[in-house]
Amino acid sequence: MTRQEQRSKEGNMKAVTFKHKSLWLTDKSRPVVEQDQVLIKVVMAGICSTDVELFEGYYDFSGVPGHEFVGIVHESPGDPRLEGKRVVSEINCGCGNCRWCKLAKQRHCAARKVIGIKDWDGAFAEYVRVPLENVHLVDESISSAAAVFVEPLAAALQASQQVHLRAADRIAVLGDGKLGLLTAIALRHFNPDLILIGKHQDKLAVAADQGVKTYRRAIFGSPAEQREVLGFFDIVVEATGKAEGISDALELIRPEGTIVAKSTLHKPSPIHMARMVVNEIHLVGSRCGDFNLALAFLRNQLVNVLPLIEKVYDFTDFKAAFEHARLAGSRKILLRY
Repeated sequence: MTRQEQRSKEGNMKAVTFKHKSLWLTDKSRPVVEQDQVLIKVVMAGICSTDVELFEGYYDFSGVPGHEFVGIVHESPGDPRLEGKRVVSEINCGCGNCRWCKLAKQRHCAARKVIGIKDWDGAFAEYVRVPLENVHLVDESISSAAAVFVEPLAAALQASQQVHLRAADRIAVLGDGKLGLLTAIALRHFNPDLILIGKHQDKLAVAADQGVKTYRRAIFGSPAEQREVLGFFDIVVEATGKAEGISDALELIRPEGTIVAKSTLHKPSPIHMARMVVNEIHLVGSRCGDFNLALAFLRNQLVNVLPLIEKVYDFTDFKAAFEHARLAGSRKILLRY
C-alpha cells in the first residue's frame, strides 16, 4: 500500500486554518511522514501571543498555526520505539546542511521552517508532523498541561544561556503577560532579587507566590517615574509584547547595561538610538531555548506553570478559545483534544 493509499484509508483530521485575519475549523488530510519524521496525535496545545500576532498578519501567515503542544507519537518510521510515547517537539526545522544546522542551531538556518509559524503546519490540528530530531520524551512526573509550557519555558530560560546572570546584579523583567511571568519565575533561580514589573495585580500575584519580587506599574506611572523609585538596573528583560517595550527598558537600564528583548511583534518598535549609543547599551535578541533545560525545570519542580492557565477549552471550541486568548490581560488558554 502506498503512503497516499494509506492516507486515504486513515481519512481526514480536524484542523484550524488562519488566513487574512479569518479562521475556521475544517477537515484536512492527515499528514504523511517520511523516515526522518514523526506523526504526533496532539493531546493538549496552548494558544500563544505569537499565534495572535500571526492572525494579525505576522509573517504574512496562512495555514495551520500552533507550536506549543504535547502529544502521543502515532507513527515513527525512523524509530518505532517512540510510538505510544508522550512527547513535545522543538519548532525549528532546519535544512540540515548549513553551518547553523551543523551547530545544532536550526533556529538560525536561513532556509528554516517553523512549526505552526512559517511554512510548516502546526498543532492546532488533531495530528502534527515533526522532524524526528526535534522530539523530546516527557517524563511521567510532568502533566500534559504542564508539558504544553515546555516551548515557552525554554524561551523564557534562554536569557540565562545568553547573558551572565549574577546573583549580585539588579535585574528587572518588564511585562506580566504569559512570557513575562514565565521569564520571571524561571530566572529568579539565577537571581533571587529579580523584580517583575507589570500592570495586573492578579498576575503579579502568580509570580509572587513563587518567590518573585513584584511591582505594579500603575503605582509608579511612567517608566521615568519608575526609575526614580526603583533606580537603574544592570539587566532588563523586555517581555511586554508591546512596541514601546524597548523604550520602557531604555528608561530603566544603566549605562553599559544589557537589554534582553523577548517580544516578537509584526509592528516595528521605536528605539531611541542616541540613548543606545551614548550609554553604550547592549541589546540582545532572545528567542527559542533549550528544551532539555525546560524539561529539567519542570521535572525538578523548580517552577509551577499550572497557575498560569486561565481556562481549558475543547479543541472543537477553538473560536471561543481564541477569542478568550485575545483578551487583554488573559493568562494561558489551553486546548484539550
